[in-house]
Amino acid sequence: MRFSYLLATLGLLAAAPLHAQTTPAKTPAAPPSFSQEVRLTVAQDGSGDYRTVQEAVLAVRDFMQVPATIFIKNGTYHEKLLVPPQKTTITLVGESKEGTIITYGDYSGDAAQHSTYTSATVRVEANDFGAENITFENSAGRVGQAVALHVEGDRATFRNCRLLGNQDTLFLAVENSRQYYQNCYIEGTTDFIFGSSTAVFDHCIIHSKTDSYITAASTWPRQAFGLVFLSCKLTAAPEATKVYLGRPWRPHARTVFLNTEMGAHIRPEGWDNWRDPANEQTAYYAEYQSTGPGATPLGRVKWAHQLTAKEAKRYTLKTIFAGSVGWEPARK
Repeated sequence: MRFSYLLATLGLLAAAPLHAQTTPAKTPAAPPSFSQEVRLTVAQDGSGDYRTVQEAVLAVRDFMQVPATIFIKNGTYHEKLLVPPQKTTITLVGESKEGTIITYGDYSGDAAQHSTYTSATVRVEANDFGAENITFENSAGRVGQAVALHVEGDRATFRNCRLLGNQDTLFLAVENSRQYYQNCYIEGTTDFIFGSSTAVFDHCIIHSKTDSYITAASTWPRQAFGLVFLSCKLTAAPEATKVYLGRPWRPHARTVFLNTEMGAHIRPEGWDNWRDPANEQTAYYAEYQSTGPGATPLGRVKWAHQLTAKEAKRYTLKTIFAGSVGWEPARK
């Protein structure tokens, strides 16, 4: 009997540890919170979290409610970057605006049959996007429409950035998009700032590379504001000596320059009707206290406007960006 009891006891002891030693399944890690700030680093040499900007953008959780900052180390990133609608509140911060370059070379009518709408090096579809200290470039050259930056998200902010291209450098793509550019450098040849968004350019340098047109707004009739330039500086390459401030891509184009220094390359008449006199009845082009050799109020087309001091007071960030839900980007 003792022997049988001993065998039974040994059997129980041998069996028990099978359950005690089994490793329980790990509880899956909780995904990052929508309200937990994210900071990622992109570096081509592998010293960051990702080697490409696109990988970092896609790694951010969809519909973030707090900032997600992506720091980009100096380097030339040959990417066609998309920031899709669900990747909200992302800010790209470059190590330096001259050293952090995102570039690609698609253009309208190329072998891949791109159009103006699909040629962009960087396309921003998400709301609350920001960029600082970055160069956005379309490297296609003078081959027609070739967009460097296409923006259709709302409340987009660009500070201390460079936008490099030729025709159609910056596409302000849709009506319900508000965009703010501060201390930026934008260059191009023809219609290189164009589209239907409400956009403010604050203390920016606008550089023309040839005789042509700076802006081509396509503002909708229901918009109170279109393209607004505040305290900017208009410069030009030596070969650019006859440049228009703008022409209407659509009949109700609205473009206003306030306190802007204009080089001698700006034509005395200032504005063009895009070969359609009917546009003169619908487009709204205006200036306030332009300075420099290109500022010639008496030489401007008769259908353009010189604002009074009272009228100019309307052009504040709060008023321009009021919208159905107000937005007033901070000046830095």
